Amino acid sequence: MSRRIGIAIVGLGAAVLPHARSLLDLADRADVRHAVTRSPERAAAFARDFPFPVATDLSTALADPAVEAVLVLTPPSSHRDIAGRCLDAGKHVLVEKPLELNSARGAELVSAARAAGRKLGVMLQHRFRPGSIRLKAALEGGELGRVEAAFLHVPWWRPQAYYDEPGRGTLARDGGGVLMTQAIHSLDLFRSLVGISHVVAAQARTTALHAMEGEDHVQALLETADGAPATLVATTAAYPGHPERIEIIGTKGHAALVGGRLTLSFLDGASETVEAEGATGSGAGIMDFPHDAHRALIADFLDALARDRDPLVTGEEALASQRAIDAILAKAGWTAGAVR
Repeated sequence: MSRRIGIAIVGLGAAVLPHARSLLDLADRADVRHAVTRSPERAAAFARDFPFPVATDLSTALADPAVEAVLVLTPPSSHRDIAGRCLDAGKHVLVEKPLELNSARGAELVSAARAAGRKLGVMLQHRFRPGSIRLKAALEGGELGRVEAAFLHVPWWRPQAYYDEPGRGTLARDGGGVLMTQAIHSLDLFRSLVGISHVVAAQARTTALHAMEGEDHVQALLETADGAPATLVATTAAYPGHPERIEIIGTKGHAALVGGRLTLSFLDGASETVEAEGATGSGAGIMDFPHDAHRALIADFLDALARDRDPLVTGEEALASQRAIDAILAKAGWTAGAVR
């Protein structure tokens, strides 16, 4: 059994729920010593639901020699500074997605972790779904043959009330709209499966369904790492919200990963299905999904610390996905707040 690792959590907003539930499940491996928030109301609410010690001062957690790693679950605009403080204190860091507001700030955080000799992981948990793991193995094992085409579709929905909350969908707090905040999970998984070597063409806009600074609809023509054609459509304007979908056409078969459910169909007549764990948060209930993938990613991060290896989703990996988002929006000529 792996040793227990001292953990601190920073940020007790809505995003903390799957993390806290995962840490309860992993209590034999993780010792949560501090849960930090500047909000007394959030501290009280969290303490009612979880048995972890709550504090309002990050310095207390960073001064605790038993804390080896910090989960940073604050808004993206704060990741570089808060994670930087943690790294300076000698702690490993796991940050909620995205890595930071933009790639330049994200690169600074990656460099800071490298200079400190600490692990930096990012919560891009879709890679840990059973269907995702099986699909990656099928691709790497040559079961689907050569990739000839690929498709990523994220037809999600968010009501206007979601964007009326301060900071939602803004450059200052979130770094952007649908690509950075919702579709980044699927885009990161897609990139890990087939790669993105080139953005051929792209369009981005804010539809009439939302009043927000960032984009709520993006579509792009891409090329995979091997030069195969690929398409992307991502939106939060598709009421009432539908499961995200990745399809891959290979010379030996076809793969469809829909909301976590994988179907492999081979040209020799064989087929295989891996069922999904549950909902994906594609609609107005943004936390309507199981925490299985969060738990698996946190378990991998703990194992990385115990075995002194890199976590599966490193800061460098998250930065590569963020740079792919930059390339798509740049090709679209996107200007925040514009209608195109």
